[in-house]
Amino acid sequence: MTSYRQPGVVLTDRRFTVPLDHSDPGGEQIEVYGREAVAAGRAGEELPWLVYLEGGPGFGARRFTGTEAWLGRALREFRVLLLDQRGTGLSTPANRQTLPLRGGPREQADHLAHFRSDAIVRDCELIRRHVTGGAPWTVLGQSFGGFCAVRYLSSAPEGLAAVLITGGLPSLDAHADDVYRAAYPRIERKAAAHYARYPQDVDRARAIAAYLAEHRPESAGHRLTPELFQSLGHMLGTGSGSHQLHYLLENAFVRTPHGTELSDTFQEGLRSATSFAGHPLYALVHEAIYGYGERPTGWSAERVRAEFPQFDAAAALAGDGPVLFTGETIHPWHFDVDPALRPLRETAELLAQRTGWPALYDPERLAANEVPVAAAVYHDDMYVDTEHSLRTAAAIRGLRTWVTNEYEHDGVRAGGPRVLDRLLAMVRDEA
Repeated sequence: MTSYRQPGVVLTDRRFTVPLDHSDPGGEQIEVYGREAVAAGRAGEELPWLVYLEGGPGFGARRFTGTEAWLGRALREFRVLLLDQRGTGLSTPANRQTLPLRGGPREQADHLAHFRSDAIVRDCELIRRHVTGGAPWTVLGQSFGGFCAVRYLSSAPEGLAAVLITGGLPSLDAHADDVYRAAYPRIERKAAAHYARYPQDVDRARAIAAYLAEHRPESAGHRLTPELFQSLGHMLGTGSGSHQLHYLLENAFVRTPHGTELSDTFQEGLRSATSFAGHPLYALVHEAIYGYGERPTGWSAERVRAEFPQFDAAAALAGDGPVLFTGETIHPWHFDVDPALRPLRETAELLAQRTGWPALYDPERLAANEVPVAAAVYHDDMYVDTEHSLRTAAAIRGLRTWVTNEYEHDGVRAGGPRVLDRLLAMVRDEA
């Protein structure tokens, strides 16, 4: 293990070996990475552990600098493990470069079937026994990390001292179609709110979409299409995202000797905001996290979108309506326009058609839950349906909710210490 310092914190790189397939513990092993953080001056103390599970799927744990955001509050009483979930960050990353080591698309899809929350929780249990000596720990789950926490409560509650969830209470029984059928109206509301805030962006977005439809430019191998442009709507689910989107759109066009063109600034901004190079698992297994039984997810977001024709950019351009943004949805065309995903198109198709997904949640066990649980539920969260979350909250015995419109989906980042303080008080009956 290697330890090093940042302002106010001592960090230690931790690496663990876990089975790829937990049903075959003697089979292939993979490496999972966690960054241990402890307050400077307390490294030698016996402290309770908190493990942080990042949102996603497909994102490694946030790389903090010092004690920023919620970490400083956590370090007042915990030793923290910032876990890169399997396939992300430094935990045996799965991407276009590494997946061919598994073989062809069929082998790659079979491999990625082991990257859902059930496997992540099994990893956590092996790691917990290694680092805590068997003592239970507290889990902080953001977004998909909250999905993992609910799986944890369903399968291994004995490992948990408490659970804190921010924007991540999943439906216990919804198919992916139900998830996206609820999502598109939320996304439309977010787009309408953006245009109400920045009405000048209505014409800008139409002009950008029209230019992309006619010229189909490329930027660093990315094919810039109207649909890709629409997917910038994922920014609207965060606290500052609407403002960031506005600033991106205002730099869209420049005058050149050849006439008006999309600026390099905008093309680079669009490319970087929509690239999956840093988190390809998000695209590959995003719908698989909702997989259950013999019904495939089958490109759910794409199919359900047909029920909402107002999101059709070509139809909007043919009329006089606004071009609506999308977000929190993955489509087959993502694997055509993004060079980080293009080699994985067939693998993604096999995952979309896969059946036989095991159930992730145990309603009976959750109804008998004895672990203290607190969850921040963000009103009109673009990424996780509030109604689904509250229904799940009611199904988990003893879970306490804080429903707020003070923050968007990234509230644990934006609110930092205050959000964590509130949730800790709730599990301790102090709120």
